[in-house]
Amino acid sequence: MSKQTTFMLACAVVLSALVPGVAGYLSGRLEAIETAERNLRALEARLDVREARGVRPALAAPCQRTQEESQLQETPATALGENRSESTSQRRWARDVSAWLEEVEQADRDQTPYLGDHDPS
Repeated sequence: MSKQTTFMLACAVVLSALVPGVAGYLSGRLEAIETAERNLRALEARLDVREARGVRPALAAPCQRTQEESQLQETPATALGENRSESTSQRRWARDVSAWLEEVEQADRDQTPYLGDHDPS
């Protein structure tokens, strides 16, 4: 065989491997671009729906309590179980619970941990 024929066969072998490889690479890249475009369109559609509803995405922010939220609600005496026929110990227990709740609320306002009447040592 001549050198020219050998060269032509070598070029054909290289091109037969190179052309499908390049074609596969390019088709994969185009498919990735099309997928990204579809995802982008879906996200845009979801954002448009949220904006139309007036819903804003929730942002991570620390919870802040207002003074009104931290106040205890007044509970009717009947809910605490106080009535005329109760014993003295039951009424005293209700007062103790009320005092304890006030201490907890004060500790919450001061943002200090409530330790109660116990010594931490």
